[in-house]
Amino acid sequence: MARRTRGWGGVAAMAAACGLTAGLTLVPLSQGGLGSSAVSGASGAVPAKADTCESPEASLPPSAADGPSIAAIKARGKLVVGVDQNSYRWGYRNPATGTLEGFDIDLARAIAADILGSPEAVIFRAIPTNQRIAVLESEKVDLVVRTMTINCKRIQQVAFSTAYFQAGQQVLAPKKSPVTGYNPTLSGKRVCSAEGSTAYEALARNSFGATFEDEDDGTKDDKDVYTVPNQLDCLVRLQMGEVDAIVTDNALAAGQAAQDPAVELKGKPFTTEYYGVAAKLGKDDLVRRVNHVLVEYRAGAWTQAYNKWLRADLPGISGPPAPKYRTS
Repeated sequence: MARRTRGWGGVAAMAAACGLTAGLTLVPLSQGGLGSSAVSGASGAVPAKADTCESPEASLPPSAADGPSIAAIKARGKLVVGVDQNSYRWGYRNPATGTLEGFDIDLARAIAADILGSPEAVIFRAIPTNQRIAVLESEKVDLVVRTMTINCKRIQQVAFSTAYFQAGQQVLAPKKSPVTGYNPTLSGKRVCSAEGSTAYEALARNSFGATFEDEDDGTKDDKDVYTVPNQLDCLVRLQMGEVDAIVTDNALAAGQAAQDPAVELKGKPFTTEYYGVAAKLGKDDLVRRVNHVLVEYRAGAWTQAYNKWLRADLPGISGPPAPKYRTS
């Protein structure tokens, strides 16, 4: 299996550049909070119940009005956004330029441009998958724009914008693998997923007999092989022959498959998931402002970003999901 690393040079180089660690940041994480909580907004919409979880992607109606959270961002002069820096096409550091690029990065810049008048008025902080909620709760970032799935559990922990992308969980494995998808062919196989991800939750519900959890024997030598901080770590585990397959969002897996001709998506997506921009609970004015940005973004810039970053590896998507708004 070690020989399978041939053809993965781009992935390995990218992994080295990104560090593959939970502690990486583009700027130091501050110890204090960034702003206050808040209120306010208006505007009508597609109705959805707020007191149930029938439609977790339903968000607050859009508004361009300022509130305490927006005021704090303007006073600082920068929007602080938690992002990925190792997901090809979504949020990754271009090794040639050293700059962050991708679909999520473009959206974060659009939000900064609306609030502060410049797409450059943003500070990016690289965060691992399992820290997305924690950095919002501790107010180390204003927003997280990091392929974050909206679901019933998470809307109790953070506030989401309306959905800006539809994805689904899928299996990624070597082309020659006997694994054919999220099905019994995973039995006896070693499967990797990111800690705190919906992929891990899916495996916890039904692993089809695969090994997907690391055993903790209480020693300092414990190594997380199957549950890792970032989903790109799984690709490196697959490269090194430490796992047989990966479960992750098909949108992310498509970017990984584009980097290496030896792997491919297996079967079909087995979930329907929606990505949203996340904020701390209570920062309603900020959520409404993001939804206001997304109204215009869907009308033109979304398609431009999709064509630039995703169409080649994830074709056939006609547009963004329609927004859903709460009625109360």
